[in-house]
Amino acid sequence: MTQQTTIRVNRAFGAVVEGEAVVSEEGFSPRYDLDRWSGEISRPGHKLEGTNIKDKILFFPTAKGGIAAGWAFFDIKTKGIAPKAFIFGVTNPVMVQGAVFANITITEGWDQPVADVVQTGDIVRVDPAAKTIVIVKKKNG
Repeated sequence: MTQQTTIRVNRAFGAVVEGEAVVSEEGFSPRYDLDRWSGEISRPGHKLEGTNIKDKILFFPTAKGGIAAGWAFFDIKTKGIAPKAFIFGVTNPVMVQGAVFANITITEGWDQPVADVVQTGDIVRVDPAAKTIVIVKKKNG
């Protein structure tokens, strides 16, 4: 049996979700980085430009922006293009409020550098009650 890697998070809200990870080296703003009609990262020059976030589990080191997140998360949720979860190294209260309002799983803080253990394409399970993220299946494994 293969041992699963577990990442512990500091704070978490939402349902248990499982899906494909998308890992970013830069922060995220739903207002400036996202096309809220297509669900694609659309800011020119963003390292995930062209990536669709629908049903993904998104890993960002930081949250960018503020007040627009509250309605933007609800907007993408009602359009059916929301991710399954936002996994932030550092976030802010407005982003958390937006995720709670939209009923999107969200976490903040991790006990190890995520980029060292999670790759885009890995399948991960987020369990907010346990404050864990488990790598269920490696992209190349």
